[in-house]
Amino acid sequence: MSNVIKIKRGVDIKLVGEAEKEFAPTVPVKTYAIKPDDFHGVRFKLSVKEGDEVKAGTPLLYNKDHDTVKFCSPVSGEVAEIVRGAKRKILEVRVLADKEITYEDFGSADPASLSKEQIIEKMSLSGCWPFLKQRPYNIVANPEVEPKAIFISGYDSAPLAPDMGLLLEGQEKELQAGIDALAKLTTGPIHLGLGTDTPAGKALSALKGVKVTKYEGPHPAGLVGVHIHHLDPINKGEHVWTINPEHVAIIGRLFLEGKFDARINIAMTGSEVINKKYYSTILGAAVKGFVDGNITDGNNRIITGNVLTGTKITDEGYLGFFERQITVIPEGDEPEMFGWLIPKPDKFSISRTLPSWFQRQLGEVKYKLDTGKHGEQRAFVVTGEYEKVFPFDIYPVQLLKAIMTNDIERMENLGLYEVVEEDFALCEVVCTSKIPVQDTVRNGLELLKEELG
Repeated sequence: MSNVIKIKRGVDIKLVGEAEKEFAPTVPVKTYAIKPDDFHGVRFKLSVKEGDEVKAGTPLLYNKDHDTVKFCSPVSGEVAEIVRGAKRKILEVRVLADKEITYEDFGSADPASLSKEQIIEKMSLSGCWPFLKQRPYNIVANPEVEPKAIFISGYDSAPLAPDMGLLLEGQEKELQAGIDALAKLTTGPIHLGLGTDTPAGKALSALKGVKVTKYEGPHPAGLVGVHIHHLDPINKGEHVWTINPEHVAIIGRLFLEGKFDARINIAMTGSEVINKKYYSTILGAAVKGFVDGNITDGNNRIITGNVLTGTKITDEGYLGFFERQITVIPEGDEPEMFGWLIPKPDKFSISRTLPSWFQRQLGEVKYKLDTGKHGEQRAFVVTGEYEKVFPFDIYPVQLLKAIMTNDIERMENLGLYEVVEEDFALCEVVCTSKIPVQDTVRNGLELLKEELG
C-alpha cells in the first residue's frame, strides 16, 4: 500500500484550454531540432556538419566533459542547419527528416543480464543518457556519480497539464524495461509519485520495482522537487536523479528493440488553441505543423511546455527536449484602463482583495489569462505571499536575497542544493515585486556549481 502525502501550501491555477481526452490525426513534421539550451551543465561539441546524413540515434553533439555522453538525432535525414548565436554559441542543430525513419542499431538486451557499466554505455552512446537530470543544480546526470535515489513524477499538477495515463497509454512493456535498466544505476530506491485524485493509467499503475507515494493537494504537488523534499531531502555532497516517465519508456524501447525510438505523445493546450487534443510526435519536432491553422487570430504567445515553466518560442520553433505539451495563450501587451484598480472577476489572485479569491472558494473557476505582469519590477519586500504557495521547509525570500547578493555560504545554509528554478514558479506568479524569480534561482545554481563544483 502506498503512502499519501498531503500538500497544503500551493495553488491550482485553472485555465481555459484543457486538451480533450482524444488523439488527433498525426501532424506531418519536416524538421526536428536538438537545442543545447535545454540542457544545463553541458559544454557542447559538434559531431556533425551541415549536409551530413544521419540516422535516428546518430550523435549530433557530445559533452566535452564526458565525451561518451551523446546527444543524438531523434530522426533520420540530413543535417539541414546548425544555428548559432552570439560568440558562435550553438543554439539548434536541425535535421530535415526522411519520410521513413531508419535507426542506428544499438542491439537489444535484457537489463537484468547487463552490468551497471554496460547499461551506462548503451544509454550514453544511444542518446538516452541526457534524459536523466541530477540534483543539485538540475544538470545532465554525471555517469561517474551514483545517486542515492531516482525520482519519477507520474503526476503533473501544472496548469493545463496533460493526462499522464493518455501520454503513456499502451507502453507498459517499455516502461517496465526502462525501470529495470534504471534500477541497475543506483543501490537506492526508485520513487514514483502519483496523484490521489488523478488516474495514473494502466502503464504507471502496473510498474514493478518502484516505491509508490501518492500526493494530495494543489500545485506544486506534482513537482518532483516536492517529492524529493518530503521523501529524501538533498544534503551537501549528496545526489539524486530525476527523469520523466515518457523518457523511461524511450529507454525501455532502447533495450527491447535496440534503437533510439524517440516517439512521444503531447497535448495542445491553451485558450487560443482551436483543436485542443493529444498528438503523437517525436522529440524536438517543429511546432509549425501543430499551430498553423490551429490557433486563433491575434497576438498570441506560443510556449513549449506549460505556462509556469515553459519557454517562449515562435511558430518556427521546436518542441523542448523535456516538454510534453504546447500551450498558446494571449500576449499581455495591451494597455488596460485603470489596471488593477478595477476588481474584475476574471483576474486571478491569491489575495482576498479580488473577487476571484472568493470565486475559487465557492467552486471551480477557469480563467483566460494572458502573459501580462501588471506592473514593473520594484523593491523586493516581504509580503508573505511566497510562503502560501511554497511547500518547502525553506525561507524563499531569504534564499533569493542571498542569491542576489552572491552570498554562497547563506545559499548553502538556506537550502539551494535542494531546489531548482521550477520549484519557485508559483512564487514568481504571486510576487508583488515582479522579481524574475526562476532566473534568479538559475543564476544562483550556476554560481554555486562554478564555485563549489
